[in-house]
Amino acid sequence: MYSKSIFRKLLVGTLIFVSIIIFAKYESIIRTTEDWPTYIDPAVGSDFSDCIAIVNLYDSLVFPNHDGTVRPHLATHWKVSPDGKVWTFYLRKGVKFHSGRELTAEDVVFSTKRLLTMGEGFAYLFEPFIEDVVALDKYTVQFGLKKPCGPFLSMLVRLYILDKEEVLKHIQSGPYGKYGDYGRKWLLEHDAGSGPYMVEEVKMEEYVLMKKFDDWWGGWEPNAPEYFKEMATADPVTIRTLVAKRELEITDELQPMESYEAMAKIPGVKVIRFVPGGMNLNVMMNTKKPPTDDVHFRRALAYATDYETVAKKIFPGSLVARGPVPQTLPGHDPTIKPWEFNLEKAREELKKSKYWGKLDKYPVTLSWCAEVPEEEKIALMLQANFAKIGVKLEITRKPFGSMIADAQSIETTPNLSLIFVAAHYMEAGGMLATRYHSKSTGTWEQCEWLMDPEIDRMIEDALATVDREERFKKYYAIQRRLVELCPTIWLIDRAETRAYQAEYVYWPVAEWVKKGEKIALPLGYGLYAHDMKVFPEKRK
Repeated sequence: MYSKSIFRKLLVGTLIFVSIIIFAKYESIIRTTEDWPTYIDPAVGSDFSDCIAIVNLYDSLVFPNHDGTVRPHLATHWKVSPDGKVWTFYLRKGVKFHSGRELTAEDVVFSTKRLLTMGEGFAYLFEPFIEDVVALDKYTVQFGLKKPCGPFLSMLVRLYILDKEEVLKHIQSGPYGKYGDYGRKWLLEHDAGSGPYMVEEVKMEEYVLMKKFDDWWGGWEPNAPEYFKEMATADPVTIRTLVAKRELEITDELQPMESYEAMAKIPGVKVIRFVPGGMNLNVMMNTKKPPTDDVHFRRALAYATDYETVAKKIFPGSLVARGPVPQTLPGHDPTIKPWEFNLEKAREELKKSKYWGKLDKYPVTLSWCAEVPEEEKIALMLQANFAKIGVKLEITRKPFGSMIADAQSIETTPNLSLIFVAAHYMEAGGMLATRYHSKSTGTWEQCEWLMDPEIDRMIEDALATVDREERFKKYYAIQRRLVELCPTIWLIDRAETRAYQAEYVYWPVAEWVKKGEKIALPLGYGLYAHDMKVFPEKRK
């Protein structure tokens, strides 16, 4: 019989051995943090954290380049009919899903119809246009459109292809007839993709851990990460600690500026800052709730906002916004001037509103995102400036999940919502349709509840215009009309800031920043782990 001493030594030795194995297993890993919750079902998720996971787990027919163009991906080539209503795509042969099955045209048809039927996620991009989708043969799929769609090819970076057979194996009871819940519950914690990574483990309130799919059709470069882990955003102290201990490779973009300054002093860590192609920070104004239902009241608040402070001090490196479309996004109207901080003009507009003389009866409510500490500074600044013109601002700090829930009805949406938004494809239409078409009301991306038939018609007309120059002219007209309506206080085109482990991580985005190149990637694609590299031997 072993003595207790020998037993303890054996136990300790075993624990050390197991720890070494676990550490070695996860040495080749990219870990990042982001806001939560995260939905990895491509027919459900659409916000930043969702997109980061989805683009790594699933493939699309085309793939975005960092300059805003697209290149072949699952589709090797395509053709479009002269009237712009029939698109035919020829698929790459031999692409494997994570299940081992081959991806075919039937999977593209299934994924498209599933998205449109469920009506969530990025369905709103395609619903106005796709009339039918059919498999012409095993590797050829054809989309019939209701009307021409100028940016259709760019939109397709948001059509992710699922393994039809795998999804159907896991359907449960639900509202979609013979398809039950369409695999929705199972896809909360599993994937049915063909992307470079596959789900290893999901803890809904904590993280998504993804493992390299060795049989990915695009192949692998040496030192590609074996694992990619997306974690719920922790508080700034925890983030700094994880970075210092080399347990976090890339931070989220939501940390206080003082935290980035502190992390920049950690050996081997660099902080990058860049203005991406389609992200801005908005104060969305509920146009259907008093007193922000009055255009003059909204304009008064726009004039009572100190844009320079936000751009230069709170989010350094950002650009003061010039209307509803970020300035680096193709289709932005360069003639639009930014709103100015002018309290005298704010008072003039306020006097024109129907609430003048009874402001004390109409306090204004504002929610800011708890996961973005810097937003509190903006909220307090607005509160102080609004008070100077007699407007009382009531501030509430809310988790993003609660803001999503509030946005589902006019009554629960506050007067003002402070939210970052981004274009879902690299063209002005990708911002305008998402933000201001009536179809996006009830989501966090349109807390304005604009529901303006004229704006809807203008957006639909622009998107249906095949000629790029003419389409852009129509985008310009929409932007000018929105400025007149002032449903939003467009604060900044945000400079995205992240800290990363430059000592042992190669991150393409950081390399583009160093070279001064334009970065116009849709939401999530900046953290495409396949193109990153990890050098564990350089980790100190």
